[in-house]
Amino acid sequence: MTPPKRLLATHATKSVGPLTGIRVLDMTRVLAGPFCTMLLGDLGAEVIKVEHPARGDDTRAWGPPFKLYEKQVGAIEGVTSKGGLYRQPPLFKGESAYYLCANRNKHSIAIDIKVQQGRQVILDLAKESDVFVENYVPGKLAEYGLGYEDMKKVNPKLIYASITGYGSSGPYANKPGYDTIIEAEAGLMHITGEANGPPVKVGVAVTDVTTGIYAHSAILAALLSRVKSNVGQHLDVSLMQTQATVLANIASSYLVGGKEGSRLGSSHPSIVPYQVFPTKDGSICIGAGNDKQYKIFTDAISRPDLLENPKYATNADRVQNRDELVALITEALSDWKTDDLVSRLEGSGMPFGPVNTIKQTFEHPQLVARQVVKEVEHPFAGILKLVGPAVEYSTSEVGVRLPPPMLGQHTDDVLRRVLNYSDDQIESVVRSGGAILYDYNI
Repeated sequence: MTPPKRLLATHATKSVGPLTGIRVLDMTRVLAGPFCTMLLGDLGAEVIKVEHPARGDDTRAWGPPFKLYEKQVGAIEGVTSKGGLYRQPPLFKGESAYYLCANRNKHSIAIDIKVQQGRQVILDLAKESDVFVENYVPGKLAEYGLGYEDMKKVNPKLIYASITGYGSSGPYANKPGYDTIIEAEAGLMHITGEANGPPVKVGVAVTDVTTGIYAHSAILAALLSRVKSNVGQHLDVSLMQTQATVLANIASSYLVGGKEGSRLGSSHPSIVPYQVFPTKDGSICIGAGNDKQYKIFTDAISRPDLLENPKYATNADRVQNRDELVALITEALSDWKTDDLVSRLEGSGMPFGPVNTIKQTFEHPQLVARQVVKEVEHPFAGILKLVGPAVEYSTSEVGVRLPPPMLGQHTDDVLRRVLNYSDDQIESVVRSGGAILYDYNI
């Protein structure tokens, strides 16, 4: 059984990143886990994304918007490969924008872990991997013989990272955890929103994203530790603990001073002025982090009285008299157009910024100059625009090497290249239902 050459993946070999040579087995879905493994992929790691054979990552269906396919997916005549081992791919209309945001630089394999031979594929891949990342409910993978203790037996050097809502222990361990729920339960919503309004979520799934970043850094630390010890370890990462940790100064204010914090809109509990103000034609964010910056601001808007008044002389004074000062600044800025105020403050040393739309954000001269938006060609959806890595390296090549993969696009390739499965072994696992081979006619 010789597979069509078009089914084999194209591997980028020119990019040498900090994690080149590290293999990551990724059994995560939605955002926190995929964001973590995407960051590892950006650094050069080979990431093998394990997906449900029929529907794949949940986010494949989360749309619109979708990046529609520009050409037909799969063989027009249906299954063309010998022996009926290759199937017509699932009929997605395109790639969802949500899925695309967190799955570049990965290969996708379609494996059913409910089938014994599918589970064996995962165990075999674990032997050949450095990192395993999963976001199942605690104990679920152990039921399939794929828990940490099982994986440690086949590969003692494996870094096994579990990303869950509440962690692997405690009374809430088995409760499903989602970003918005954790934002509410871990205090973020209590401090987010207007002062007299209801609690609201942050506009981005920030708890998922920060958990992915925490998991990514923990994996890097564990890999460094493995260099010294030559053994792997289990990483227990949770949305709940992450969100509690990133409460930062709000958490410290409560633990040190008993202050629970409150909703202040865009303003800061300890600095005034530090918030968004309306202008004549829009909005602008002003951040006077110290008394010098406050003087610059009052000079720029020609309001020396706001500095000379002893009630506003120091930041502590301004915080004490927040309401009346904010009212005065709001009145003063109502006569200014945003662009005029921006021009006046530019180069003054005063932190400020207009409140941009997402369109304005990606047209921002700084992001354009830094080439933050990257383009990569997808085999069916054409050119994709993606937000590239946040960090640039002086001597390592980091970036977008591969487009987010199609569901199961690389199953055949991974079984052959990584596991050295023979034709008979591949046929056996496919016949059992443990793996699916899709003919994308690439």
